[in-house]
Amino acid sequence: MPIRVAHVGTGNVGRLALRQLIDDPRFELVGLAVSSPEKVGKDAAELAGLDHAPTGVVATDDLDAIIAAAPDCAVYCAMGDTRPVESLDDCVRLLSAGIDVVGSAPGTLQFPWGAMPSKAIAKVESAAEANRSSIFITGVDPGFANDLIPLAFAGTCQHIEQVRCMEIADYATYDGATVMFDVMGFGKPMDETPMLFLPGVLGLAWGTTIRQLASGLGVEVDDIVERYEDLPAPDDFDIASGHIAMGTRAAVRFEIIGMVGGEPFIVIEHVTRLRDDVGDAWARPAQPGGCYRVEIVGEPSYRVDICPTSEHGDHNHAAIVAAAGRIVNSIPNVIDGPPGIRTTLDLPLVTAAGTVAP
Repeated sequence: MPIRVAHVGTGNVGRLALRQLIDDPRFELVGLAVSSPEKVGKDAAELAGLDHAPTGVVATDDLDAIIAAAPDCAVYCAMGDTRPVESLDDCVRLLSAGIDVVGSAPGTLQFPWGAMPSKAIAKVESAAEANRSSIFITGVDPGFANDLIPLAFAGTCQHIEQVRCMEIADYATYDGATVMFDVMGFGKPMDETPMLFLPGVLGLAWGTTIRQLASGLGVEVDDIVERYEDLPAPDDFDIASGHIAMGTRAAVRFEIIGMVGGEPFIVIEHVTRLRDDVGDAWARPAQPGGCYRVEIVGEPSYRVDICPTSEHGDHNHAAIVAAAGRIVNSIPNVIDGPPGIRTTLDLPLVTAAGTVAP
């Protein structure tokens, strides 16, 4: 019997997750919620970009309608970066209705302890425990590229001195204006500090990863240090999200460092370019466009490059597909597990069962 699922959000991740929910025989789509008025009333297949018969499930902007559909699980992929409180409240409403939640937001729920106010954590846990529901939030980075992958390799080491997780990518093809311009500050004057680089924001966004890795490796983080640098565009050019004027921000490199015993033990590093010829001195990807990289210094030491590709798009598209796949494929494990906030550390290994194509 298929798992009854509802879906919330049809942005970059949500649209691709919705595709799988429609086509994967393990699931029955029973509801769809969106935030854009122009999407309301449209069929799920159309919003997922699928060229086949309508599903009969049409989009609403009413979360109560999703709750009324009584799904076993809701896939929550609404925007969380710029609306963390609202996304948390939405998830609590779903949990309070006894509906399990998997999704991409709010990101701090990937591992909230130490990264989210204790009152907010208690609110989620109380709703889940009282209504026998559970929630699992994940992604790529923060997500499986810097929790599941490094922990898998760390499990083969006799001792570890440092773990570094990197995203090295050209974002020119990433079609998300809010993230690109408002959050990361691309195309903005160099003397204008974007949201991402306001004091504490990097540590909040990736503190979940730092603390989850630390917990998995059995250490306590003393402090989280943030560092960033940026470079201007050498001339005018256009990207998928809009126009980049000469002299405005065109590349960023940042680190979030988990200090243990006064030493940098867990490092999250991002090198994000809009053109390949900007930031020549910074790390280069293992494949054209971009990759994720895990480096472990220890015995043995590792350098692991994860190079996502897709038949339907470039490295950026492939990474988003991976995030959607991780979310959707976790549904059976989450609904079968105990109530509460679930993380990569306590979730059973999510495999590709049910996704093998003939």
